[in-house]
Amino acid sequence: MTEQDPRPAVGAPRLVTGIAWVVLLLGLWLWGREATDVREGVSRPVTGDMAAAGRPPDVPLPPAHEPLGDALPQRLDIPALGIRAPVVARGLDARGAVEPPPFDRPGSVGWYAAGATPGAVGTALMVGHVGTGTRPAVFHEVSALEPGERIRVVLDDTRIAEFTVDDVQVRTRDGFDAQQAYGPHRTGRAELRLITGGGTTADVVVSAHLTGTGS
Repeated sequence: MTEQDPRPAVGAPRLVTGIAWVVLLLGLWLWGREATDVREGVSRPVTGDMAAAGRPPDVPLPPAHEPLGDALPQRLDIPALGIRAPVVARGLDARGAVEPPPFDRPGSVGWYAAGATPGAVGTALMVGHVGTGTRPAVFHEVSALEPGERIRVVLDDTRIAEFTVDDVQVRTRDGFDAQQAYGPHRTGRAELRLITGGGTTADVVVSAHLTGTGS
């Protein structure tokens, strides 16, 4: 079946975008009450409902790159984990959370197509499964990422948006703050969130910001 781009047309009223984000954040808050599994064997410190997953002190991070224009994501590459995953446009599920790819596509990553495109101003959201119940999926090892590592998103205009990981957090089910987890960490820059989905106890949220481009 051909994927269709469900993004609002360019120039749509800001009210529509604002409403979409309110609905999304409400859904993500509800989703946080049923948060997903961290892969077995990964130990991360947790303090309260959101915890940095082992951020080394004084990690030097490159400055933010000027945001790019809108371009649709085609593939997500994480060199440190050997991930090269096709990206599919997704909307919201029945709970109002970003819908991950179908379980029969465990190697794909879902992008919230009503939000920011990767590399544009704002926070682009991408969701992937940790596992399918019978085998690991695309984000099985995403909790092993460290600040300073690179994430690359191949765009449909032949450019590559290059992001640097800021931090890796574990989101527990209690006291979930959707704005803190999914809203922009700094206004005016292009940010990316990788979010695990498909389990029962905790989510991993990887935050990154645009630091360069390639082709």
